[in-house]
Amino acid sequence: MNTAAAREAILRDVMDRWKSAVDAHEPQQVASCFTEDAIFQGVRPYSVGRQGVTEYYASQPLGLAADYRVLETRQLGDDAMLGYLSVDFSFTDRPTLRVTLGVTLRRVAGQWYIGHYQVSRLD
Repeated sequence: MNTAAAREAILRDVMDRWKSAVDAHEPQQVASCFTEDAIFQGVRPYSVGRQGVTEYYASQPLGLAADYRVLETRQLGDDAMLGYLSVDFSFTDRPTLRVTLGVTLRRVAGQWYIGHYQVSRLD
């Protein structure tokens, strides 16, 4: 994981699973991308754990889709890394919402998960 390309590949693997579940409106699948104790901050008050992630995405409208672009990655340790992304959330009935997203990934039992998720609105 020492190269930027290796870090980006890990981040893309996790975020592609996240995006696929968001786009399919599968809240439990979205939550499966997170650690059991993940800190989650969308555009509403934060939660801790997969249940909060499930509830957040269950409340999102059908047709929500996410498109992301990786901006930066940083290695934090052998089993931890940081990702910084630009994300466009599109809807069927309102304008696209562009945000920045900071995630911390943790490797647990050989699998990478989101341990911290922090959305920032730029407007």
